[in-house]
Amino acid sequence: MGTGRWRSTCGILALVSVCLMTFGPLCNGAKILVFPVDGSHWINMKVLIEELHARGHSITVIRASTSWYITEESHLYTSITIPQEEALENFFDEYLQENMRVQREGASALTFFKMNKDFLSMLHKAHVTWCDAVSQLLDDENMVKNLTETKYDLFLTDPAIASGVVLGKYLKLPMVLNVRWITSGEGHFAVAPSPLSYIPVPGSRLTDKMNFFQRLRNLFFYSIIVAQQKFLIGPVYEAFCDKYFENGCDIISLLQEADIWLFRSDFVFEFPRPTMPNVIYIGGFQCKEAQPLPGELEEFVQSAGDHGVIIMTLGTLVNGLLSEVANDIASVFAKMPQKVIWRHIGERPSTLGNNTLIVDWMPQKDLLGHPQTKVFVAHGGTNGVQEAIFHGVPVLGIPLFFDQYDNLLRLQERGAGKIIELADVNKHSFEQGLQEVLSQDSYRQNMQRLSRLHRDQPMHPIDRAIFWLEYVIRHKGAAHLRTQAYTMPWYSYYSVDVLLVLLAAVAVLLLSVVAVFRFLCCRGKRKTKTKQQ
Repeated sequence: MGTGRWRSTCGILALVSVCLMTFGPLCNGAKILVFPVDGSHWINMKVLIEELHARGHSITVIRASTSWYITEESHLYTSITIPQEEALENFFDEYLQENMRVQREGASALTFFKMNKDFLSMLHKAHVTWCDAVSQLLDDENMVKNLTETKYDLFLTDPAIASGVVLGKYLKLPMVLNVRWITSGEGHFAVAPSPLSYIPVPGSRLTDKMNFFQRLRNLFFYSIIVAQQKFLIGPVYEAFCDKYFENGCDIISLLQEADIWLFRSDFVFEFPRPTMPNVIYIGGFQCKEAQPLPGELEEFVQSAGDHGVIIMTLGTLVNGLLSEVANDIASVFAKMPQKVIWRHIGERPSTLGNNTLIVDWMPQKDLLGHPQTKVFVAHGGTNGVQEAIFHGVPVLGIPLFFDQYDNLLRLQERGAGKIIELADVNKHSFEQGLQEVLSQDSYRQNMQRLSRLHRDQPMHPIDRAIFWLEYVIRHKGAAHLRTQAYTMPWYSYYSVDVLLVLLAAVAVLLLSVVAVFRFLCCRGKRKTKTKQQ
């Protein structure tokens, strides 16, 4: 090739490179329909939406008119708002406050029964409310026509409220679940083999090391979840399905038909267990490296000197602790040499010290990643626990509700955290627990070991999540990753029919051998008698 021609070719390649750098990578944006769950679940879903939007995908979010956190207007997505007359937020807040009071004062059998009845009532109401809301959408012919004609490439939903799963089935879209919880219990129990001998049921407060009586307890808690699904939650969705599908449907079967389960956990946090090829673990996908703190907050943190900082938050759902608990905690903080940043909403504790900064909101990720942070006092929500693992900060846990004790138990079992139950929180127990986590290096060392394990993976969990979302879009599903076990009756799944046939064959063989021997013996006796005669 001549010199002039070579220069011309190089010039063209350089021009193309400049254009690519100027305009960025080409992206065939897909159309994605998202059905989220409100509250803290939305925080997780929004992380996925932000990343999908950044990669050029067009996103539509279905939300309720009474939504707590999901705004109607956003640069990330367009929204479809379903009218809802009653919000569950107030009822939920009242339940949490009453639950905390009962934990502190101790519960009689009657109070315990009432609290569980109220919880189940709230749970049932949430499912009924959302089934009714989606019914409104499906009864609107123009809306259904619009959803169908838009030709979405993917349906992304959180199955904790499973009316979205029914909608995705109705629209016949490839489906991905952003999941840890399903309609009743933890998602693994619906999608993967779950031997109760070493897999603890949420709420059981057990680890993967169980003796006989603990396995009995585990079975009891599992039976509660099965009964809850069969008699409380299942009928809600069966009635919903009967209305829109000719042969009805079973909500657990619909969940099992999902193409990919993006599971908000990993085996640094979770106990080892069997899994499935379409379960993709994205635990910690919301975690990012710490950003610089706002000026005044950074100044407060640096003023702690070598003693460092304690941060405390009990999550977005808790508007305030009981005053006696808040005062006990504040009085302990006041005696500590550390500075304290406490997200606390409600009445200001009367025992608050000068070293404690009360805030309505804190940049939790940035504080956890700050080298001055020594301990994280937390309620044990999944997001907070995973962020603490990511940044290697030991946890003093005060579990309040739901899965929080089980989350913290996993940290305590690995020596990276300590649990104080709300009923036991007082000046002495809180100070003792805080001093233990601060003074014993093993807590920080164990948590930093978990952090190294979590970070040592070939790609960031958010990149893994986006890869599999786009994988389903590219291939219009991932049916080849789903097991056929879900279509089998229980007796085939456990090979009971095979075992019975084999036992029958062995029985026939044994009976035949016995019959032959009896025949031969009888024949021999007859011959002997004949000879004697």
